[in-house]
Amino acid sequence: MTWRQVLLLSCLSAVVLLSSVKPKIFMQESDASNFLKRRSKRSPKSRAEVNVENRQKLRADELRREYYEEQRNEFENFVEEQKDEQEERSREAVEQWRQWHYDGLYPSYLYNRHRI
Repeated sequence: MTWRQVLLLSCLSAVVLLSSVKPKIFMQESDASNFLKRRSKRSPKSRAEVNVENRQKLRADELRREYYEEQRNEFENFVEEQKDEQEERSREAVEQWRQWHYDGLYPSYLYNRHRI
């Protein structure tokens, strides 16, 4: 092949490749104008942006508060159940001790025994 044929073939292949890639490279006019309208990092936020961020923060705080309140309530219920179970066990143990050591007197023998 001569150099003219190589040049023509490469140009033709470049045109075909660029025509197939064209929609991916260039953006719509409306997207381009919105892209240029975006604020930079140093420019102040608009009131709407500040309001949206504040609403998001308040919602996140509310969800966090609800979650921790629910966790605290579950833990308090657990602790109360444990305490009730412990009181029940100790009451049963005391009742068993009193039944075992009962001497037929009321109040018990510890209060009725005579000093010698």
